[in-house]
Amino acid sequence: MRSDSMLADVPAPFAAPTLRPAGIAAIAMATPSHVVDNAAIAAQLDVHEEWIESRTGILERRHAVAGERLVDLAASAGSRALRRARLEPSSVDLVVVATTTPDDQLPNAAPLVAHALGIPTAGAFDLGAACTGFVAALGTAAGQVESGRSQAALVIGADLMSRVVDPGDRNTSILFGDGAGAAVVTAAAGHGRIGPSVLRSDGSAADLVAIPRADGVVRMHGQDTFRRAVTCLSEASVEAVELAGIGLADVDLFVFHQANGRILRAVGERLGLDQDRVVDCIARYGNTSAATVPIALCEAGTAGRLFPGARVLVGAFGSGLTWGATVVEWGSA
Repeated sequence: MRSDSMLADVPAPFAAPTLRPAGIAAIAMATPSHVVDNAAIAAQLDVHEEWIESRTGILERRHAVAGERLVDLAASAGSRALRRARLEPSSVDLVVVATTTPDDQLPNAAPLVAHALGIPTAGAFDLGAACTGFVAALGTAAGQVESGRSQAALVIGADLMSRVVDPGDRNTSILFGDGAGAAVVTAAAGHGRIGPSVLRSDGSAADLVAIPRADGVVRMHGQDTFRRAVTCLSEASVEAVELAGIGLADVDLFVFHQANGRILRAVGERLGLDQDRVVDCIARYGNTSAATVPIALCEAGTAGRLFPGARVLVGAFGSGLTWGATVVEWGSA
């Protein structure tokens, strides 16, 4: 039996952290300048431009040209977000880059992005959750800030999907574009609050969207993916608002992964939403994978749809299968 003196030498357990709200201080985006319209894709596939638009809702997308790097695009979005947040790079102690298409297998993109931005010694890692990546990274960063483990985090979703598309595949070549979007997450007053995250997966259906190592290009079973995306996004949205203690009617704006215009409409219909409450910017950018949600947030901000106190549901679905959602209360700062 241990004596009282022995017990006195046992360290006390760590004190439970006091949680604090984590919010989005600023958002920003960056896209390549090269625009690929439907005419170029249609000629390549021997289809009509209208066929592409009717199936996807897409009119054009941005593609990186030779020499453009994902790290540079992600750093551009991150730099703009930091300037908008009036935050010095040295204040950032966590950088998370959600991506499927890093420039190299190693090193990861995040430490290179941190270096490019002049962020000296922050923790930095890539997060792989395909198109759900930004939503998963946002929840991860929010948890770090809420617990006090991080003071300021830079969350970036970035993908160069044009690099992993088979130009002759009608299922995928019409969909994907390139881009990056960034959010600064802090606990500073006036930055609103990121609500509880819903993150789910189903590896039994992993073959619906995949990039096999054998050929290195994205393959997708379109109809099955469509059905699962609509169901999963709808269910995650309901679960997220319940965790936030509100109802769907209390949400001002729905910012879903911009995968396909038909998916956006179908999710809105299943949830009984007016289409003017659902952001749809896929016509200009196509599916930019992990970048679609932050790009859509930026588009909503430019249009004046993000205002202090607005409740914004963000949700995404991607390969894995992975999906998730959270409610963000928009700040005033």
